[in-house]
Amino acid sequence: MKDLIYLDNNATTKILDKVWDTMVPYFIQNYGNASSMHHSMGREANAAIEKARMQVAQALNCQAKEIFFNSGATEAINTVLKGIYKNYKSKGKHILTVKTEHKAVLTTLQELEKEGASVTYLDVDGSGKIKLTDLEDNITDETILVCIMAANNETGYIHPIAEIAAICNRKDTLYFCDATQYIGKIPLDLNHIPIDILCLSAHKIHGPKGIGALFLRRKSKPIQINPLIIGGGQENGFRAGTYNVPNIIGLGSAIAQMSLNLEKSEYITTLRVYLEESLSSIPEVYIHAKNTSRLPNTTSICFRHIHASELMTRCPQLALSSGSACVSGTRDPSHVLLAMGVTKEDALATVRFSLSIYSTMEEIETTIRLVRDAVTKIRENSPIWQLFQAGLIT
Repeated sequence: MKDLIYLDNNATTKILDKVWDTMVPYFIQNYGNASSMHHSMGREANAAIEKARMQVAQALNCQAKEIFFNSGATEAINTVLKGIYKNYKSKGKHILTVKTEHKAVLTTLQELEKEGASVTYLDVDGSGKIKLTDLEDNITDETILVCIMAANNETGYIHPIAEIAAICNRKDTLYFCDATQYIGKIPLDLNHIPIDILCLSAHKIHGPKGIGALFLRRKSKPIQINPLIIGGGQENGFRAGTYNVPNIIGLGSAIAQMSLNLEKSEYITTLRVYLEESLSSIPEVYIHAKNTSRLPNTTSICFRHIHASELMTRCPQLALSSGSACVSGTRDPSHVLLAMGVTKEDALATVRFSLSIYSTMEEIETTIRLVRDAVTKIRENSPIWQLFQAGLIT
């Protein structure tokens, strides 16, 4: 849609032209199965996959043999949580996570609880922070895994992953980090941060949908995770299925060009701050996790006494979200905001704006104008707003 201003980049991003150009030949000319090593087309596809694996490894500063391709972060989360529990439950059945994790984590852990897992869901404060002392105090001899994301997909809050990894390392507990929103926005060096397991998705970094990577650190005592998908011997038997060659190449290309995102980080932050300051001048508007370390592109803004769905309907020129793309179609308030102590009414009045390298100042200025106008018109006809102005509700 030509005139649509796209501010839903935490849901998915526009693919880079250079990424698409690297993928096209593997749809049309070099379309061989990467497991068909008896002919040149298959060998070429296989070589391209290994190049992509090396590109991911170089971007994360790890070894290529520590990278495994899959369909994305949700598959990785299911693979890791189910695989770790199955292989380590003889040692202990305790897993630690946070109440603001992605639904893919929380839903999978709820299923594991039915199988006997003991899960601790750490509380957060009003900004989405956990207490590191709570984390350390809750790790016991029975704890087999700590699962805490790098950055929250709704508020942009950045967890102190270096400190979390250090605690887990000290306690001899595996640390699994969902870095889906973090990768491409903040530099990450796995040689310096001792994360044991990490996942990412290409479509969050201007790559194709349906492809991701899982990092498994090579340790003196190898991490034991059963494959979620079995069949052929792809990925050294860790993930079966015909290789999605074009998408894997697209992931490699996108992550190799992450420097473009990082170089524009300061500019994106400037746009976000301008957006926040301008919209904050509207009465009864506030920003979640405002005074914390956040992703440069993300802001979660509450427009009190308005339904976010109505605001977005009144702004058809804007692509916005009321939270995670996985749950934004539901009528329930964000579990992330509720965990932060936000009221149900304010959670339902919250809109997420997530920018990208394609965002422009002109688009942000237009967004500010459209949102301001929409809020004014909605409140003019709102009995709830009239009650608030009369001092009958707070």
